[in-house]
Amino acid sequence: MKNWRINSVLIFVFLVSSPIFIRLVYIQIINHQYWRALAQGQQKIFLSLQGDRGEIFFQDKTPLAINKTFDLVYVSPQEIQNAEEAAGILSSILEVDKNLILEKIEKDDSYEVIKKKLSSEETAAIKNLNLPGIYLTKETLRYYPQEDLASKVAGFLDGNGQGQYGIEGYYEETLQGKEGFLEKEKGPGGYLMNDLEGQAQEGADLILTLDYNIQFQAEKLLVKAKEDLDIESGEIIVMEPQTGKILALADFPNFNPNHYSEVADFEVFQNSAIQKIFEPGSVFKAIVMAAALDQEKITPETKYVDTGLLKIGGYTISNFGNRAWGERTMTEVLEKSINTGAVFAETQIGPQVFLDYLDRFGLFTPTGVDLSGEVSSQNKELKKGYEVNFATASFGQGIEMSPIQLIRAFSAIGNGGKLVKPYIVEKFFKNREIVETKTQIQKDSLISPKTISQLTAMLVNVVDKGTARRAKIPGYYVAGKTGTAQVAWTVLGIQKRGYSEKTVQSFVGFAPAYNAQFAILVKLNNPKASTSEISAVPIFKELAKYIIDLWQIPPDYAL
Repeated sequence: MKNWRINSVLIFVFLVSSPIFIRLVYIQIINHQYWRALAQGQQKIFLSLQGDRGEIFFQDKTPLAINKTFDLVYVSPQEIQNAEEAAGILSSILEVDKNLILEKIEKDDSYEVIKKKLSSEETAAIKNLNLPGIYLTKETLRYYPQEDLASKVAGFLDGNGQGQYGIEGYYEETLQGKEGFLEKEKGPGGYLMNDLEGQAQEGADLILTLDYNIQFQAEKLLVKAKEDLDIESGEIIVMEPQTGKILALADFPNFNPNHYSEVADFEVFQNSAIQKIFEPGSVFKAIVMAAALDQEKITPETKYVDTGLLKIGGYTISNFGNRAWGERTMTEVLEKSINTGAVFAETQIGPQVFLDYLDRFGLFTPTGVDLSGEVSSQNKELKKGYEVNFATASFGQGIEMSPIQLIRAFSAIGNGGKLVKPYIVEKFFKNREIVETKTQIQKDSLISPKTISQLTAMLVNVVDKGTARRAKIPGYYVAGKTGTAQVAWTVLGIQKRGYSEKTVQSFVGFAPAYNAQFAILVKLNNPKASTSEISAVPIFKELAKYIIDLWQIPPDYAL
């Protein structure tokens, strides 16, 4: 019995420690997975990461949309000792209202942004403050170094980082980086230690078909048209007829995507070349002639007698200036842009064949261009089949299309009769791989080689002898057609019967005419000029001459 005390102590210890031992067995063996996960949750932090957005470049690698790192200043309100003093100092440096800053400082929060995109001077001043609770950090934002140049091609990112309009909108999924997670582990004292894992992937970079120099020149010419002709708006498209590559897509007025939130009228964001339809006027006579020539219902020398007026039902159709031209050939109809002559050509083929050719030229369907928001018209009024509608459509009134549809149709004349798909992204760069966009050309010709030859010669005559003489470039054959169209009345955006006094003046052409290397559409909305011969044609010539010199295209004939 002399060891009873020791045994009693051992029994007591055993009885006391048994629950602890049982608890440890339960935690470490039976339920160890649960407690292990709980420990990891306390020791590890998972941060969501977004891969960098792909960048956008012109054909020559000049940047259009890039990712740029900016400084921002933020405050930790709980650390600020004198709110009034801190707000006053920040207000004087950042030129931000003191009361707005004070409102943020007085919040019960640990992080409040005061200003983003700091200038170098602002950053330096903040660094020199050494005040508790005021911090600098960096953020990566979308930046458009060309500002308003090609802004409607680029589009922009909204407040949620989503692409809107243009390339940013159309290629959102391609440009957007893939989200991943960064795993961080806490070390002794709670400090963050090593990064354990990262799986975010960068988006693809895009190289455009746009030629920086041609785009710059086209936009400059539209700004000059505003100064000289007081245009309300305007578009210029330059395209390679053989491939569909868009070399320039200029739209005035434009905007600075770095400050898109300051734009009051959201309509400015729309790219009129693909997102708005219009009645083209006399430029459309070339398509009518293509159909009639291809059906062999007329020849360039076919004659008719113009009396100046046509009566169709209860409607009267007249020529520009109410002029009567007398006996004229189809070539002269294009040269002098005679409305009644276009009606004559259309009546030779009939309504159904006429509609068939419009469909062949892609005027009833979108082009499929790789830009956000393309629209097209079904031309339902024309398809109702009224004789007067077909008559007016023959000279481009009462029929609708977008500028991109119109230049594609003319490109088919310039490239030998093939309909091409316009496109604006030439290459994709991702994961060190290059993917080039394939040109999409329709296999079957819209019109015969004979028709192409005849029509091209007729369009050359328009420039050499007709309404587009101001487009003539010495040493080169240029083919094209002028157009001056009335604008339909609209009330609150709804089209009404009749036409206003406003006009759309345009010129579409290609050069060199018999080996077309580029096609240009110039469209001016309500210029202070009587006809496109005065407004759009000189702009075409200046841009065409610029491209010829830039590319050093050999002349067609010696001067």
